[in-house]
Amino acid sequence: MNERLRSLILHQEALKNCVRCAGMIGPVVMGRAVLSPVILIGQAPGGKEGQFGKPFAWTAGKTLFKWFAEIGISEDNFRRNIYMAAVCRCFPGKNPKGGDRVPSPEEIDRCADWLNAEIRLIRPKLIIPVGKLAIRQILVADRLDQVIGLRHELCRESLEIDVIPLPHPSGASTWHRREPGKTLLHNALRLIREHPAWGEVCHGSSDGVLT
Repeated sequence: MNERLRSLILHQEALKNCVRCAGMIGPVVMGRAVLSPVILIGQAPGGKEGQFGKPFAWTAGKTLFKWFAEIGISEDNFRRNIYMAAVCRCFPGKNPKGGDRVPSPEEIDRCADWLNAEIRLIRPKLIIPVGKLAIRQILVADRLDQVIGLRHELCRESLEIDVIPLPHPSGASTWHRREPGKTLLHNALRLIREHPAWGEVCHGSSDGVLT
């Protein structure tokens, strides 16, 4: 087995047992251990993801994978061949005022160690952060229309990585269904489709290591 893949599997075993945040509701949700040239970063699992044991397993995931199907990859192939991370890996619980609770800065910081280790281990060529919370861990941005529809450059863990953010596919959000969000989403998906790392993924294997 590839040594980096072995390290990633051990990383996930440790992550699975994480109990750093008392306010979070387990289980830890994560994607498959794969050394992909692409990492997708979500915000945090919802209440259903823990039940199904995988990220984006409910309503928002249906929209997200519809977007990716439009640029050449099915949900099954995406899950097999792209590493799926998140800002926080446990369900934050419900907000008394409605919707899911936004993780606290302290919870985000504690979980950031896991994400940074994954970037260091996987060495991606492209990061796709999904939603404001994920985007703000990677890029400086006040508004979605400042960053979506563009390709950005990130230097982290001694790596130079392209970043193409997407809006959150939540059904509660109308941003991606009205202008300028609709056009900016289209532009972002086009940039992802044209990126060399995306081509590697679409024609990759499912043995945990993509070349």
